[in-house]
Amino acid sequence: MMRRSLVLFLLVVGAASVGAWMMAGSGTSGTATLRQTVDLAEGEKLYQEYCASCHGADLEGQVGWRSAGEDGILPAPPHDETGHTWHHPDSVLFDYTKLGGKKTLAKQGVDFQSGMPGFGDELTDAQIWNILAFIKSTWPDRQREVQAARSEAEQQKRGN
Repeated sequence: MMRRSLVLFLLVVGAASVGAWMMAGSGTSGTATLRQTVDLAEGEKLYQEYCASCHGADLEGQVGWRSAGEDGILPAPPHDETGHTWHHPDSVLFDYTKLGGKKTLAKQGVDFQSGMPGFGDELTDAQIWNILAFIKSTWPDRQREVQAARSEAEQQKRGN
């Protein structure tokens, strides 16, 4: 119940601040622009519809997410502050959601069996950014700041 209250508070108060630091370029095109608006309510709704069945209704992930199953695939990690989602820049999070884990890692020269499907045929880029903004809105300040700094550093490295 406390988590829901926090999310609702962030939906009302935090939309502008989340939008201000949210990088919205498609990692697949190599271009990026500063995203001015996000829809956290839509992001939460879409998260529940597309992501919660694997990553948990409260972003808690699957049990044993750090150890591969018998099929060699890692269970879905949490997207809350206990997971590693916040360790990745926006472009990686976007590509992982749009293309899926296997294709995203293959672009980086890594052959990896991932259970993460791509949602690029089902979700628009804006919807993916809204889901990512919702996930970020649940993180404590420290995780949001670290993740935002990593995204900014990557953008500067790319020259965008």
